[in-house]
Amino acid sequence: MDMGLRGRTVLVTGASTGIGAATARLYGAEGARVALTYRTNREKAEEVAAHVERSGGEALTVRLDLEDRSGIGAAVSTVVERWGGVDVLVANAVRWGATPPDSSLRFEDVSPEEWQAMVDANLLGTVEVVRHVLPSMRARRWGRIVLVSSGVAEEGLPGPGPYGTAKSGLHGMARALAWNAGADGVLVNVVAPGFTLTERAPSADSPLVEDFAAAIPSRRLSTADDVARLIVFLGSGANGNLTGELVREGTSAARAPRVEEE
Repeated sequence: MDMGLRGRTVLVTGASTGIGAATARLYGAEGARVALTYRTNREKAEEVAAHVERSGGEALTVRLDLEDRSGIGAAVSTVVERWGGVDVLVANAVRWGATPPDSSLRFEDVSPEEWQAMVDANLLGTVEVVRHVLPSMRARRWGRIVLVSSGVAEEGLPGPGPYGTAKSGLHGMARALAWNAGADGVLVNVVAPGFTLTERAPSADSPLVEDFAAAIPSRRLSTADDVARLIVFLGSGANGNLTGELVREGTSAARAPRVEEE
């Protein structure tokens, strides 16, 4: 299948590791020009960029921090100045928070500052990226936007959930944007991965991973490459008219029974 990506400009935020890195590599293999953003891990981003170029694409690394509004505009401008516009946006960058979710914490005990920080980065930061890429997509009358959410947005986590709340906002945003930009040839969709095997995940033979795998139809957890293939399809010319949809990736927690670590 021709993905229609050769010579297209793709911006992948949060592309130094995990799903973002796998997505950037796959776009490179399709002959795309790939701008990879990172916040702190420049070395890893440059390793991914080198892989993109070895596989036949072009690459550019750009720093982008979802909490820095002016920096977001500058990062997108760098890509537009280099390649004339942005055809595809994969909004994958995320702010995880200072500490892991605490299941013993009560909803009312989470500070307003933490709620604000989580929503500002994971929802409003993504909105700002989209605002800056849309003009060139509308001008070309062609664009693809893939917003990377999480199964947590539907399933939730034990604990208060500012992260899931922020991610769920992407779903409404995609629906609104699909209607707003569809007539200009811009298709917008959300991918919701579940527990995915990346470099940060437990080893594939750990009991927790085995329990999760047993609870889903395919009996295996997705890798970063599995999720990336879905993202690349949605953010390509092979996606002819699918827009405004939430696509739950195979191991999404939204469709798997909860498994607690004992």
